[in-house]
This record gives sequence, structure tokens and C-alpha cells, in this order.
Amino acid sequence: MSCSTLSRPRGEWVEGVLARARADDGIGQFTRFVLVGGSTSALYALLFVALHGMGEQPANWIGSVITSVLANEMHRRLTFRAGERVSFLTAQVEGGALSIAGLVSTSLALAWLTAATSTDDPYIQFGLVALVTATIGTLRFIALRWLFRPRADALP
Repeated sequence: MSCSTLSRPRGEWVEGVLARARADDGIGQFTRFVLVGGSTSALYALLFVALHGMGEQPANWIGSVITSVLANEMHRRLTFRAGERVSFLTAQVEGGALSIAGLVSTSLALAWLTAATSTDDPYIQFGLVALVTATIGTLRFIALRWLFRPRADALP
């Protein structure tokens, strides 16, 4: 950001950021993807810590399933604005396949962490899950952007 951008009144700056997030180009979609991902990751963290007494794997699986369904729907409707092009079920099947890859990756990472360090600290475990999820999230954005794109045969 330039000095002139920072010196603008706060309202103008906020409006500029909101306008950027509303855009339908890749940057706008990525901004919305990060906002949806961040909010569902926060929910996952709450679920993971709340359910940690069941063990890290059940907490990971339950938190992942609940937040993946929510994230897939939010990405369908908000991130990619594909609510009229892609059904709820299609989004869950296509997005769910990507979520399963993430779930397997986080489960393997948690198993490795527990075996390597014997830690039972849910905050350290969540930190590892967050790192793995951020990496997979980038790949997921690319895949969902392709899956939820407007189809050439559906264009007027």
C-alpha cells in the first residue's frame, strides 16, 4: 500500500477492501476463500479443543466433517457464487472429496506428531493441523475454482 492509500479516511479504505472482496476475479474469490476458510477453521479449533477429551483423532474427524460441510456450502454460495450452477449435493461430493484428502493428511500428521513427541497438547496438535490445512487449502482453492467455474455450455 502506498502512503496515499494509508492516508485515506478509514471509511474509504474499508470500502476499497470490501469492493475488492466482492469482485468476481481470482483475487476477489481468493479473498472470500480465505475469509470462509478462516471462519470455518476457527469453528474447527473450537470443536477440536472441546472434543479433545475423546482423543485427537475423533476430535479431528468430527471437527473436520462438520466444518467441511459448512465450508463447501459457503464456498459454493459465497466464494464462487455458484449457488445456481452447482447443487448442494454436487458441492458436497466434489468439495468433500477434497476434504477427505485434507482429513487423511491431518490425521497422518497428528499420528506422526503423537508418535514422534508423545504430546497430548491440543494447541500444539491444532497448530500442526492448521499448517497442514493451510497448505492443502491453497490446492483446494485452485481445485474448487475449477470445479465451481461457469461451464461453457451453460453460458448464454
